[in-house]
Order: sequence, then C-alpha cells, then structure tokens
Amino acid sequence: MRLISRYTTVPVPKVYHTNFSSEYNGFIEMSLVQGSPLEGTWDTMDGKNKESICRQTWDLISEIRSVPSQYEGIFQCAADGSPSKDPLLEDLQSPLRPLTSDSDLRARIYERYLHCGGSRYEHELPNMLPKSDHAVFAHGDIAPRNVMIDENGNITGLIDWEYAGWYPDYWEYAQIMRPAFWGDWSIWMERTAPERWNLSGINASRKVLF
Repeated sequence: MRLISRYTTVPVPKVYHTNFSSEYNGFIEMSLVQGSPLEGTWDTMDGKNKESICRQTWDLISEIRSVPSQYEGIFQCAADGSPSKDPLLEDLQSPLRPLTSDSDLRARIYERYLHCGGSRYEHELPNMLPKSDHAVFAHGDIAPRNVMIDENGNITGLIDWEYAGWYPDYWEYAQIMRPAFWGDWSIWMERTAPERWNLSGINASRKVLF
C-alpha cells in the first residue's frame, strides 16, 4: 500500500505501523477507508452503474500497473520481494526458486499442473498458457469484496493487498475473470476491459488446482 501511495493516486488505506514476528503472525495498523464494500450492492445496481464502476476499476488498474519494479532481475514476486502466495505459482522445491522470466513462470504453472494430477492437457498446456514480455504491478485480488464505494457509486478505495506484486501483464485480467460468486461482475469487467487475453491455459490449470 505504501508503494501505491508513493507512485499513484489510487485510494488505499494509509499504513501507520506494521509488526510481523513471522509470516503468519503480525498486524498492520492503518486508516479506515470510507464507504462500503461493492459486494453488498452490486447485484442491485443497474447496467449504467455497473459499467461506471467497472470503468473506474480499470482506470485504477492502469495506474497500479505503473508502479516500477523494486527488484532487479526478478520477473515475478510479491510487493516485498518474497514469492507469490498464489497457488498457481507455488514452488514445489526448497529452497524456493525465483521467477526471473516469463518462461520460468509458465514452467512453474505447468509443473504445478502435473504435480496436481493434470493430464488432459499434459502436452498442450505449455503452448496454451499466455506469454508476456514484461511484468507489471498488480493488486492480485480485485473483486467486489475489495472495492469500496460511496453512495453515489464512486470508488473510495481498494483494500486487501495480500496478493499484490509484480506479475505478467495479463495477470490482473486473469484474476478478475476467475469463476466467482458475484453474479455478473466478471462479465461486466470483461465487457469494459481495455485489453483481453486468451486464458484457456490458465483456466485449465485452475480446474486441476482448485
């Protein structure tokens, strides 16, 4: 969130203090974001309001993507430089191997697919996965539960940055297009997306992992 505040105008909670004694034990003291979660009102909105919120969201994503990498030689990592917590990218070896290129990342997804019993696309999956020539910063979990809005339908903040980091340029789109429980959210986000990618390989991998 500090990176977002430093490089963008995206509304996020202000971090006052952090204290982590381990990966799973700690706390973050931060400001309260005004508004209410979009998930509480999305299903009651008309098409005009849904389109407006989705376009606002994509505008914020465009800003988020501009955050420069802080880790030279690393293609994908979390905001603090650690490995991503996304199940698609979990490393099966120890010590953990850095993802220094798009080829490394696609190989990791394929490795996870095979490890979890994937067989239908055993030979085709490497060529089905989207390719990316550069990484950009991404929230990693943009969904109605993490979008705060005011009573006029204006976005007041994005919360829950646990999965934020540098990912292939298609990653935010792929995460938003995951099967979800928020009605037609992904349909509206796809309809208003400034760019689209073929996610057949990502979707095939998710069906095995989840």
